[in-house]
Amino acid sequence: MDFDKGSVVTLLNKILEMELAGAVRYTHYSLMVFGYNRIPIVSWLREQATESMTHAQQAGEMITTLGEHPSLGIGHLLETHKHDVGDILREALDNERQGLQLYRDLLKLVEGKSVWLEEYARQMVYAEESHAAEVDKMLRKPGDIKSVMS
Repeated sequence: MDFDKGSVVTLLNKILEMELAGAVRYTHYSLMVFGYNRIPIVSWLREQATESMTHAQQAGEMITTLGEHPSLGIGHLLETHKHDVGDILREALDNERQGLQLYRDLLKLVEGKSVWLEEYARQMVYAEESHAAEVDKMLRKPGDIKSVMS
């Protein structure tokens, strides 16, 4: 191994915990949506919860493949008591950005040192950037073209 295994495992454990928190957070959000558009929004949020759990499992598999022990912790969970769909999406966007940074940090650690880990990190950066872009579009008012992230 041509990379700092300890640093990689530490970062993968942070990713695991963050993704587990995401599964809980998106599930909670899905329970708190009310109004005319509830059904498609709840469906989307629950898909995100499932995807976060899948990402947590992938990180855990990477850790055990490296011969280490996955964390049993969970990332930070904050109840803001803001349940307007816009508030929920803004919180989701903030969390997507934090996750994206962890995956970018992982990519920096392994780039050019492990094709296996580098490819994993690149795929996850792509997935998180795609999520953030979708949430950005969901936060725009109909007819608005300009990104809310800029």
